[in-house]
Amino acid sequence: MANPLQLKSLNHISLVCGSVEKSVDFYVNVLGFIPIKRPSSLDFNGAWLFNYGIGIHLLQSNDPEGMPKHAHINPKDNHISFQCENIAAVENKLQQLKIEYVKSKVEESGIYVDQLFFHDPDGSMIEICNCDSIPVVPLSEDKVWSCSRFNCNIQNQHHQHQIQQMIPM
Repeated sequence: MANPLQLKSLNHISLVCGSVEKSVDFYVNVLGFIPIKRPSSLDFNGAWLFNYGIGIHLLQSNDPEGMPKHAHINPKDNHISFQCENIAAVENKLQQLKIEYVKSKVEESGIYVDQLFFHDPDGSMIEICNCDSIPVVPLSEDKVWSCSRFNCNIQNQHHQHQIQQMIPM
């Protein structure tokens, strides 16, 4: 598998916010992220959050009133997706929090993935799914992995390649 830029993993995503405080509340109390220290050299309002192996950097908009409004939840729009253990529990929690959402289902060869889509306070789309049940099938190979297995296997191949390069022949 080619890795022309020698990438290791996704580090973070940045989201522009109308209110950093409202977005921090949402990402901490709804999605379970943890606030982390930002570099003191950053001279603008924002917050850094971390969980699930990814960072979210919230950036205060210079024009909060001019930010685009996203009234309609469209599963085909840009979004970030999180896997969950129990989609019914997530749906129940969204109902308790009175967060509007849209349900969707994907099917591939008798395997079903349930999806819930909703917006953060600034209209960024969030998807919660049980996506790990659908296999990741590289188009160039005949191997099949689940999402978690695919990432693990890529890392193992990378580490094995590094070890092979260290061993003199």
